[in-house]
Amino acid sequence: MDSVHDMGGTDGFGQVAPEPNEPVFHAPWEGRVLALQRAMGFAGAWNTDMSRFAQERLPPAIYLAVSYYKRWALAMESNVMERGLADPDEIAAGHALRPGRKLKRKLTAALAAQGLGRGSFARETNRPALFKIGDRVRAKNIHPKTHTRLPRYVRNHVGEVVVVHGCHVFPDAVAQSMENENPQWLYTVRFDGRELWGADADPTVKVSVDAFEPYLEPA
Repeated sequence: MDSVHDMGGTDGFGQVAPEPNEPVFHAPWEGRVLALQRAMGFAGAWNTDMSRFAQERLPPAIYLAVSYYKRWALAMESNVMERGLADPDEIAAGHALRPGRKLKRKLTAALAAQGLGRGSFARETNRPALFKIGDRVRAKNIHPKTHTRLPRYVRNHVGEVVVVHGCHVFPDAVAQSMENENPQWLYTVRFDGRELWGADADPTVKVSVDAFEPYLEPA
């Protein structure tokens, strides 16, 4: 969707200033937010793209004012309420006021200690890839109201396919329903900086974007 989260190529937000010796977490609550997110994903409450979509729907003033993990926390609040796992009064109280709903599985300390590696998102398909390495493609000028992984700054611009990754779960689909993976071919498309930013851009700059087949059309 088009919202303030899609800031790539946008001017006016100030210099990006990396924090020297930045800690993993700035406060203990940030670690708890990460743990909660991983636990809810493991339990099958929602997936990564549903989490991203919830953050994308935050009001711009809030999105820009809060920290990284605060966005995660606010998105989780939305997701638990939308799925009937908690009610607004329970969020306000900070604890359950009614019996909870059972989820598909429970993340225990023992399972967490074994590691929570992500599964593969690659999928088999009998449908041939529409594009091959070396093809010139245009990123479609789409403006979906729901989640997409195509950044605005490459839309309606032409690049070259440099990698064909195979068929993968389509984020735009699973952000709406975990039962609809709608696998699509995935490519790395390389754009010339001048194509994206104009004639004054550094001629040596190249930008590579992983783009799913529905995002692309022949140039």
